[in-house]
Amino acid sequence: MLRRLGRVDRTNAAALAAHYGSVSAVTFIASVTVAAYAGVPSEGFMPALVALLEVPAIIVGLMIAYARGERAGSWRDAMKEVVTGQSIVLMLGGMAIGWIAGKEGMAPVEPFFVSGFQGALTLFLLEMGMAAARRLRDLRAVGVFLVGFGIIMPLLHGALGVWVGGLTGLSVGGAAVLGAMVASASYIAAPAAVRVGLPEANPAYYLTAALGITFPFNLTVGIPVYLALAQYLGG
Repeated sequence: MLRRLGRVDRTNAAALAAHYGSVSAVTFIASVTVAAYAGVPSEGFMPALVALLEVPAIIVGLMIAYARGERAGSWRDAMKEVVTGQSIVLMLGGMAIGWIAGKEGMAPVEPFFVSGFQGALTLFLLEMGMAAARRLRDLRAVGVFLVGFGIIMPLLHGALGVWVGGLTGLSVGGAAVLGAMVASASYIAAPAAVRVGLPEANPAYYLTAALGITFPFNLTVGIPVYLALAQYLGG
């Protein structure tokens, strides 16, 4: 779509595909919080899906770019960046620690991770909002098509995610969270991998689209839409 309709070159289209196929952990956390406030909490295993969904799309995006000819980056270094990235290691490590510790081990640290979570999330979202605002000046570089892409594609992906979530038996909250996940675009793991594997890709495209357009759109408009759709289909 980016190549045919947007006239984006192969390398930048592949970089954008990697970002929009991967997921945003912050958008996921925000969607879980919204679903809980709406009285339709999601399943407890949803964080595991974040780790599972973050890597494959980045690999596919790099494969698209490497399909024809040699690239300037290193495939091996890019894969290492993906697998050993901080977000993946923290999520997998956190799940392993939680599984080993169990409910008894969770009790002493529950005030920090549960009660203090909302405040930490608020501060983090404020910081990400400022980071996204700094990218708004790059909108002139990405063009009207990419702005539309950064809004329309999340809605399409989110609707598909909610529908599939319902088909697989997820609760209303779980379907809404899955929709938010697949509608999001990575701006942590994917940029790191693309920077190593596709150094010739233009950061003004993939960072501005993921962080400056899709991220604030999902937080302000997207998540409520996915939740409303999940409630409609689940009702």
